[in-house]
Amino acid sequence: MQHAASPIRVFLADDSALSRSRLTAVLLAQGMGIAGQAETPEAAVAGILATRPDVAVLDVQFEKGSGMKVLEAVRKATRDIPFIVMSNHAEPAYRARYLAAGAAWFLDKHTEFYQLASKVQTVAMRSPSRTFHQPVSSS
Repeated sequence: MQHAASPIRVFLADDSALSRSRLTAVLLAQGMGIAGQAETPEAAVAGILATRPDVAVLDVQFEKGSGMKVLEAVRKATRDIPFIVMSNHAEPAYRARYLAAGAAWFLDKHTEFYQLASKVQTVAMRSPSRTFHQPVSSS
């Protein structure tokens, strides 16, 4: 008997409402669920830890802080939540810094935006936090 997987749950941490809206549309179109959203680093850390998503999508730069602070704070609490970083700041130094800090993937918002859904699926399947619905036994 096959196990039915629950939808992949993604948390979006980005201070741009437009970016969050676009990300939401792409992910929902692929059958994924949005576990939560945040526009400040503090709200992102609290939301990610509260919802325990399968994957967190994180921006590099917030109006009031940095994505690195979010990544570091969540990593101190748990290593079970993978991060995909999406940014307009996709220079090699940013990529290297976030990947070295534990991000699973780094995407450029301008040129790699449409790779997000496939990267989320790949990363979620490797996530220790990924949950599955167990079928109910009929015996």
